[in-house]
Amino acid sequence: MSRPSGHIPVFHSTVLDLLKIQPGNHVLDVTLGLGGHASSFLEANAPDGTLIGLDADTKNLDLAKDRLQIFQERFIGIHANFRELPSCLPDPIDQFDIIFADLGLSSPHIDDASRGFTFRASSSLDMRFDQATGKKASDLLMEESEEELKSIFQNYGEVKNARRLASHIVRERKTASLETSDSFNGLIENIFGYKTPSVLPQIYQALRIAVNDEQGSLAHLLSVLPSLMKPGARAGIISYHSLEDRLVKQAFRMLTTPTKDETTGQVSVPASFSLLTRRPILCDPSEATHNPRARSAVLRGLLRLS
Repeated sequence: MSRPSGHIPVFHSTVLDLLKIQPGNHVLDVTLGLGGHASSFLEANAPDGTLIGLDADTKNLDLAKDRLQIFQERFIGIHANFRELPSCLPDPIDQFDIIFADLGLSSPHIDDASRGFTFRASSSLDMRFDQATGKKASDLLMEESEEELKSIFQNYGEVKNARRLASHIVRERKTASLETSDSFNGLIENIFGYKTPSVLPQIYQALRIAVNDEQGSLAHLLSVLPSLMKPGARAGIISYHSLEDRLVKQAFRMLTTPTKDETTGQVSVPASFSLLTRRPILCDPSEATHNPRARSAVLRGLLRLS
C-alpha cells in the first residue's frame, strides 16, 4: 500500500488488522496528519466506503488532501480539532463503522523547526497545532502565574523541581524575553545543569500539552466516542505517553464494565462495548528501529456490541 513520501504511519499493518475495515465502511480519522493511515483505510473500504478526516493543522490538512485526492468524493477533509466533535461533522453524518485517532505529533511538527515543537533547533516557541488560534508556548511562559506554570510542568511533564523551574521563569521574564527555544533552553540549563538533556523532553512535552489543551481535547473525544460508533463499530487509539494512555484505558474500562446488582452481584445491565485489546499493543522492536518516533506508542481498541 502506498504511503506519503517519507512518512511511516505508526502501527501501520497492526491498525489494519485490529480495525478490520471492510468495503463500504464509513471511517472517521480524527487525526488525519499526512494521510498515511487514511490512505490505507480508503483502499480497504473501497469501492464505496467513505472517510472523513479531521486535522487542526491547516498545513497538514492541505498535504493530506493532495495525497488523498485520488479517492475523490470518498474522502472529506475538515479543518477541526476533535474537541469540536460532533458539531464539525457534515450533516447528516453522525455515526461511523470505524473511528481512529493517532495522538502523536506528525512529521512536519518535528521536522519543521519553525513550528517550535523541538528543543533541538533554534526557533520561536510556538507549538500550536492550529497556528490561527490560541496562545503560543512563549505566551504561556511570559504570562502564566508561577502556580500555573508549576502545575503544567508537574502534571504534564512529571518534571522534578517544577516549582523551582516555574519560579525561575517568573523571575527571569521580568528582564528577559522567552520567545525562542535558545533563550528558554539556556534558562533550563541554568537550573538543571548536566541533567538538562534528560529533562528537556519532559518540559517541552508539558508545554505542548498545555498549549493545545491535549488532555481536555482527548477527554472530550472519549466522552463523545460511544455516540459516534454504530453497533458493531470498531475504534482504535494510539497514545504516546502515560497521561494519554491512562485516559484511554480508564474510558475503555468504564465502557466495557457491566452494571451489577448491588445486592446479588449479578450482572443487571451487560456492557455495550468490548475490548479489542485485552492488553495494550506496544511497539515492536523492529518497527522502533525503522521508526524511532513509534518507540513509546501504545494501541488500544474498542468494539461496540449493541
